[in-house]
Amino acid sequence: MLNFFGSIYRLFRRAALGPRSWIGFGLYAAVLGLEFLGVWISVQMISWTKVFYDALEQFDVSEAIAQLSVFAGLVGLWAAAALFGQWIRDKLLLFWRERLTDAALRSWLGKAAYWHLRPGLSPAAVDNPDQRIAEDCRNFIRLLLVVSIDVITNVVALVSYVAILWNLSGFALEFELLGWDVTIPRYMVWLAFLYVAGSTLITHLLGKPLKGLVFRQERREADFRHALVQVRDNATEIAQSRGENAERKRLDRRFVAIKNNWNRLIGREFILGLFTKPYYRSILRIPLFFALPAYFAKAVTFGGLMQLASAFSSVATTLSWFIFNYRDLAEIAAVAQRLDDLFANTADPEPMPGVPRAIRRKQSTDAGMSVAGLRLHTPDGTALTPVPDIRIEAGERIWVSGPSGAGKTTLLSALTGLWPYGEGSIDGPRDGLVALPQVPRVFNESLAAAICYPSDPAEVSDARLHEVLNLVGLPHCRDRLGLEGSEAVQGLSMGERQRLAIARLLIHKPSFALLDEATSALDLQAETELFALLKKELPNTTLLCVAHRPPKALAPYRTWAIGHRDRIERKSA
Repeated sequence: MLNFFGSIYRLFRRAALGPRSWIGFGLYAAVLGLEFLGVWISVQMISWTKVFYDALEQFDVSEAIAQLSVFAGLVGLWAAAALFGQWIRDKLLLFWRERLTDAALRSWLGKAAYWHLRPGLSPAAVDNPDQRIAEDCRNFIRLLLVVSIDVITNVVALVSYVAILWNLSGFALEFELLGWDVTIPRYMVWLAFLYVAGSTLITHLLGKPLKGLVFRQERREADFRHALVQVRDNATEIAQSRGENAERKRLDRRFVAIKNNWNRLIGREFILGLFTKPYYRSILRIPLFFALPAYFAKAVTFGGLMQLASAFSSVATTLSWFIFNYRDLAEIAAVAQRLDDLFANTADPEPMPGVPRAIRRKQSTDAGMSVAGLRLHTPDGTALTPVPDIRIEAGERIWVSGPSGAGKTTLLSALTGLWPYGEGSIDGPRDGLVALPQVPRVFNESLAAAICYPSDPAEVSDARLHEVLNLVGLPHCRDRLGLEGSEAVQGLSMGERQRLAIARLLIHKPSFALLDEATSALDLQAETELFALLKKELPNTTLLCVAHRPPKALAPYRTWAIGHRDRIERKSA
């Protein structure tokens, strides 16, 4: 229970406190004010009930008609308060959701947590962070508003309703039990609390497993969506491999997990509903039965009986909030745990236990780099082949060679400061370093965004974009620069994407560039032309290239051999 409230409090602080917090609290106060107006209207309706039914009992037509006008006025006022209250609540939901989402994005993207918390790199890997940020932030704020406003409103309403019921219950319930005369003054008040307390206990016992089931259902749904996205992103490979049946089996397994947990979830909700549904339907009628002894004892009139039943129903309904909202409470507990875990894990990504993290990093004063005593480890602790020491001078070109699986890509991750597992020292630049992966990222926003990433494309002129497209052999893509959305990058081959990545280097002109199989999809002639282009356009850039074949167009270069024998040798043109 303490963990639950702790999670709620921490998430609430992120959403509500900070700059411009007064806007959110102002909206919250406005919603509460309109909710309190609704409570006042409900109190007036209780009084109206006695007057109206007394008029019916006495066949007072004029009074009954007058009370219909009162009823219409109260209903109109309630509808207006409810409508404006919902509009303000929706505004507040968006305001606090935006702040919580901003905090989640800063935490996830900060310190490269999105990279460190991938499965296999950390024992605290975060599953489906996209769902947690996109959906859980929205659901948490929605449920927080529902629960908190209802709790505050119901506390105020309960005080009002209990006061009314106390005043109306001036009579006592008298009966004999085992030879003893028992008198319970104002029995309707005590009966309301006992009735709801027993019902709440039953509800909690029946619904306790819901939190875990809701938590797992959210994960299963997110896993299924992620599997569908993978099919879309790898459509060409799947189609060429005739992998539809394999993908269908994989998707079916994901959906079976959804179905199995869903059946357990609805089974538990059915069990809970066996009690809550009859309770919900009977709570407006049971009070009438409880008040019949007072009516038959002629302690109240018929109008008084209806007023007493209405007051009892109001008290019981308010006290029954926990019963009626148990599903929402289970959901907010699951959502809060998922979001709180996201913030906790991204704040300080937990490393793999027992794996050395002793890589010393120092910023160099130029565009050169020094590596000494470097030995990298996999996340499970397996030591990779030691990396030969090297001093790379500014403007030098290095070919990193080695067999597959030797750890070349891991080495590049270490050089960029990402890979944490290993020991040794790396002195290199922090600014002006650009890394190009084997599969460059393109965006559905525009072709210019793909070329200029991570900079703003508005900072680069169209003339410069046209120029670099011509240089990298993509003149036919110039017409796409004006397109927006997926149409701009749709149909680009892997080779064309790698040419776009080279164009990105020409735009940024970094002082140090790491190329990880950045031309693997190109033929030898195209690769030679692009490497010659880099030599011409970026003569002062330090180039470190991972490739399976020697980049002869980059000559003169040195070879940094990884994984077979420690050697660094000079190559000539």
